[in-house]
Amino acid sequence: MNTQFIYNLQGNTQLTRRPRLVTKATDPRGQAIWSLADLFSQLSRYAYEVYDIAEHPALGTSPRQAYVAGFELTGQRLHRMVRYDQQLMILTMPTTRKGSAKVLPSRGVKIRNIYYWSERFRDPCVEGRSVEVRYNPFDAGTAYAFVRERWEECYSECFDVFRGRSEKEVSLASEELRRVRERHSRQRSLSARQLAVFLESVEAQEALLVQRWFDRENQSVRDLLDAESIVRDGQQGSSARLAEPVSKADSGPAEIGGATTIYGSF
Repeated sequence: MNTQFIYNLQGNTQLTRRPRLVTKATDPRGQAIWSLADLFSQLSRYAYEVYDIAEHPALGTSPRQAYVAGFELTGQRLHRMVRYDQQLMILTMPTTRKGSAKVLPSRGVKIRNIYYWSERFRDPCVEGRSVEVRYNPFDAGTAYAFVRERWEECYSECFDVFRGRSEKEVSLASEELRRVRERHSRQRSLSARQLAVFLESVEAQEALLVQRWFDRENQSVRDLLDAESIVRDGQQGSSARLAEPVSKADSGPAEIGGATTIYGSF
């Protein structure tokens, strides 16, 4: 992939191996033209339309033919397949250091200094207990909590501000706001509401524009992956996406809870 594809792209960094040959006109940092989404598309094309159908010297056939022959010999083993669905997305999301968070009455669970709420937390059997949690590193507005054997979608305080903002962007905003406050006071603890106000300020716009551009490129790749997953499911004759609530032991897809109330003021 590197020698046949990456090294032939404009802006590749092979020339930096010989720094004395790098000039302002040939510096790869000034030659880069590929966006992440375009690079991902062409990389997929190379992998599945070029490399996959060319004869491999170690196999004596193409990788695609060897792949098909393996299925014909051993079967597809459908019981071992892992579906690319909402269940998989949640289980592969990051969590807190402890892997859980305590449900505080009227506030919810606290994840990375932000409170998240679900209507399921009103259950007296859930209040005050620790539940497993996952947060979306690409959307600070939502998180998930495992309540009564199912994953529930939770919404953050100041949802309208945090929605669509990545973990990296929020982290950069926190650091920038902390530096601003250190110039005026010694208080270092930040509330989610203070952070939300700062994210909408001019200073935050200047500090986070580059990170936001990176996040948009990452989102475009995730959209391509989701689109490819839908196409594969359609080709396999599978139309099920989110099914019934599941337990941890269930291998089927999970249903996200029906809580749609946005976290209100408190």
